[in-house]
Amino acid sequence: MRTHYCGLIDESLIGQTVTLCGWVDTLRLQSHVAFIDLRDHEGIVQLVAERDDAETFKVASELGYEYVLQAEGVVRERQSVNDKLATGKVEVLLKRVGILNRSAPLPFHAHENPGEDVRLKYRYLDLRRPEMQKMQRTRIKLVQALRHWLDAKGFQDLETPILTKATPEGARDFLVPARLHPGEFYALPQSPQLFKQILMMAGFDRYYQIARCFRDEALRADRQLEFTQLDMEFAFVRERDVQDTVEAMIRDVFKQVIDVDLAAPFPRMTWAEAMRRYGSDKPDLRIDLELVDVAGQVKDSGFKVFTDWATDPEGRVAALRVPGGAAMSRKQLDDYAAHAAKFGAKGLAHARLGDNGEIASPIAKFFDEAGFAALLRQVGAQPGDMVFFGAGQYAAVSDFMGALRLKAGKEFGLVAEDWRPLWVTDFPMFEWDEEAQRYVALHHPFTAPAVDSIDDLRANARTAVSRGYDMVLNGNEIGGGSIRIHRSEMQSAVFELLGIGAEEAELKFGFLLEALKYGAPPHGGIAFGIDRIAALMAGTESIRDVIPFPKTTTAQCLMTGAPSPIPDSQLVELHVQVRPRTE
Repeated sequence: MRTHYCGLIDESLIGQTVTLCGWVDTLRLQSHVAFIDLRDHEGIVQLVAERDDAETFKVASELGYEYVLQAEGVVRERQSVNDKLATGKVEVLLKRVGILNRSAPLPFHAHENPGEDVRLKYRYLDLRRPEMQKMQRTRIKLVQALRHWLDAKGFQDLETPILTKATPEGARDFLVPARLHPGEFYALPQSPQLFKQILMMAGFDRYYQIARCFRDEALRADRQLEFTQLDMEFAFVRERDVQDTVEAMIRDVFKQVIDVDLAAPFPRMTWAEAMRRYGSDKPDLRIDLELVDVAGQVKDSGFKVFTDWATDPEGRVAALRVPGGAAMSRKQLDDYAAHAAKFGAKGLAHARLGDNGEIASPIAKFFDEAGFAALLRQVGAQPGDMVFFGAGQYAAVSDFMGALRLKAGKEFGLVAEDWRPLWVTDFPMFEWDEEAQRYVALHHPFTAPAVDSIDDLRANARTAVSRGYDMVLNGNEIGGGSIRIHRSEMQSAVFELLGIGAEEAELKFGFLLEALKYGAPPHGGIAFGIDRIAALMAGTESIRDVIPFPKTTTAQCLMTGAPSPIPDSQLVELHVQVRPRTE
């Protein structure tokens, strides 16, 4: 139907006859000429219909936005160059134009950006927009580049099941009724974790998969119910073997897809250091602000909140200097306090340094003048700065002070225009869940501890370090992995520490424990979030922009109307009865 793409018409084709297909992007009718911008997935080119050609001009005059055309004409030099278009030096003088399909009046135009609900309801129109086309094509190039790299390095692309067994991995499973087994259910995979480990036990050595995964959890800008990850696993490796390989892959892919040179090698930081300096296990290193521990400077002050936590082994008192922050209004200060509260702060103290060095702070009265000045010097405060102070349990202070660091960095223009990758290593093996009164796995239950001794792990579970690692880029965790447990006895001990008894472990993970008994090799791997990486490459904050058909934050597909009720006849086949909704 066509000889060329609209966006690829250039000066080399002047004088040639071309046939194009696409959508009417804009239409400008004048008394003697009609200008039509025709758009396809490669771009836009201007078509010209002159009144001298009565039949062509008549058809052109009847066109509407998003009409689908087939147009034939001669490429010629454009008198008025449009530097905003790749085709802006040429145009096509129409000899014939045919309407392949008409369009109803549009809910929004291709160059408008309506609210997200409208965009998702009419996703097919949203995806026609040039900026959305560009984002999707960035994702396509990313996946192509990853596959090319992995295939060239000898990784084997193996598929794992979508209908599988429910296993606890930190989020709720999506369940699928098993019609042939009444009362029983499959689960959609949260990840291919156990299957890829078993592939290593089966001797496949290097595996990868572009895998669809499903987690029934609250949605945010960087999370969806169904998502895509690059899943990888290696046999006979230590941490650096995995990390060095995938770091080279990510550098090559960023260069190929968006022509960005990432640092070589990536810097490395332990989880403990990241939490201490940045209050986050995925620190954004583009922001040159750090938390400063000041317990030693405040433990003898008259401010009880500070002194109590400064002397508590589980406590933390930290400060954050915001350059230029003294200009904050009262309303802005209240906004920062409210933001900190969302992340667990019980209160937020501050000190404002005037341009002449004068100090204004509601907590200054609890210190002698020299002591408070020394505290501010410890933080590195300068005239014109604002200093925030947080006190409380160590993890809580790290969380809300880390959140303030990100907020201040963005609002005060302190985010560098750069790409800052990072490896975060040596994660804790467990977290203590106060409500459940038990340990939970920080990564997942199959992550190996840094110690080989089961007795050592049991004796020091609260402080145990895992062999887990994350790749972080500009404050986003883009990949997470670990060396896995490869001995059945250690896996059983970890289950026990997580409150999973022998009977429950056998019921949920019996196949894994059995497989580990038959010569399982040391192995490890990592999974990368394709959606997150694509969003970073495309320069958008929401992964919904790089997913063709995403769900809303209320877990709905506005275009298709999913989820939707199921007819009773189908429920009967599945042996499922829907209970009335209760509050």
